[in-house]
Amino acid sequence: MSSGSRFARFRTAFLSGLILLAPLAVTWFVFSWLIDRVGGAFRPIFFFYLPESLSGYPGVGLVLDILTTLLVLALITLLGYVSRYVIIHYFARLTERFIDNIPGVSTVYRSVKQIVDTFSSQKRNVFEKVVLVEFPRKGMYAIGFLTNRAQGEVQARTAEEVWTVFVPTTPNPTSGFLVLVPREQITVMDMSVGDAMKLVISGGAVAPNWVPSRATPELATAVARETV
Repeated sequence: MSSGSRFARFRTAFLSGLILLAPLAVTWFVFSWLIDRVGGAFRPIFFFYLPESLSGYPGVGLVLDILTTLLVLALITLLGYVSRYVIIHYFARLTERFIDNIPGVSTVYRSVKQIVDTFSSQKRNVFEKVVLVEFPRKGMYAIGFLTNRAQGEVQARTAEEVWTVFVPTTPNPTSGFLVLVPREQITVMDMSVGDAMKLVISGGAVAPNWVPSRATPELATAVARETV
């Protein structure tokens, strides 16, 4: 084997090792510089109570510099989170004020915002089930949301068990009627709260598909035919 080929192999191996070590060396240099500059500069602020004789040891000083650097980075991150939260809310309030000053647009914006806030995922849990009740008179039916079982004086002054049902208005479901309906006169629906909201807001134009699981075969066939 010639000396030229040996030198080429040696050079290739050296460059390969250099490429492998370069990221580690750069990382070590960056962290060493960061710990030395940040930790050394801010250490007296965080560890001012330690005696100079203790912090003067090389090992202890390095540990204190590392802890100081971590504390500074944590404080910077916390400041970023807080500032972002404050800035987002500030611009959100500024945007709402601007929209409130636009005639017509402010009314639509407030109505939509009220609907979204009322039927958000957090508040949607207030509605236990979607129910069908006779309202506003016998023979007419309305979609409602079961909110609770009547208790206290309301239940004590009624002759039978009643449930509280919220019957929303269309197309703005944030307003409606609170009715106390006897349990036997309430039909619990299979549709979800979200589907019922779409049905109410659309004025009945968006009706969810439904295939009854406990219905007669004839009714199930009719519903499936209408869906197709």
